Amino acid sequence: MPAHPPGRQTPPPLAWFATTAGQGLLAVENAAMARVLAGIPALPWCWMSVPGAAPPEDPRNRGVLLRREGARFAGAAHCAVPLPLANESFGAVLLQHALDDAAESPDADVLLGECERILAPGGVLWLAALNPWSPYRARWARTGLRARVTGLWQARLRRAGFALDSVNLQWLGPRWRMDQGDVGVGMNDWLRAGVALTVSKRVRALAPPSPLRRLRLHGVGHPRIQSGAMTRARLEGLDDEAGGIAAVG
Repeated sequence: MPAHPPGRQTPPPLAWFATTAGQGLLAVENAAMARVLAGIPALPWCWMSVPGAAPPEDPRNRGVLLRREGARFAGAAHCAVPLPLANESFGAVLLQHALDDAAESPDADVLLGECERILAPGGVLWLAALNPWSPYRARWARTGLRARVTGLWQARLRRAGFALDSVNLQWLGPRWRMDQGDVGVGMNDWLRAGVALTVSKRVRALAPPSPLRRLRLHGVGHPRIQSGAMTRARLEGLDDEAGGIAAVG
């Protein structure tokens, strides 16, 4: 017996975020993203998210908004990776569940590498993912979504070029009841539906100037100069003696 009636298509995994259960998580994340953007008041930002998600509010409209559409992105640009965005041009990249489906998502290492490329030095990547340890996972079971442990995300961030010593973890969303979402970092928060990893791009140190080569000045006091002067003096003395002998003769 087929799992679905004939003619009925299975919704894509990311469609879960448009359901009531998914919206309960996204609502909490929206406030968390707003706090990230408050720390970069002067720079543009890039938001990559899922269908059904709303971007954080920005009165100055500095955001480039992209949503997953199959293995590609739609919105400000219709594109796949590599992204058609300039190097080091964004103060923040908000990657909201864009890698949480198992089959169709872009290569995670490639997309995280692109996030590192487009971030300005000192810029922030905010990565939201599903928490595999949350009881809330029963609400996305059998949808095709995939939750990964934080250690896997940290390894991918390291391969993308981020420094792990700057990674901050935060658990957010409901534990079970959809109307009881919150944010925290305590022991009781580890069972929340989502986890957010925040990491800053390294600021490249300026190359130090080449050390000046110390020039050794060969003056009169240098041994080679002294020996050369003595040799010339001896030769001049011999010339004087030879001239005196010639005069006597």
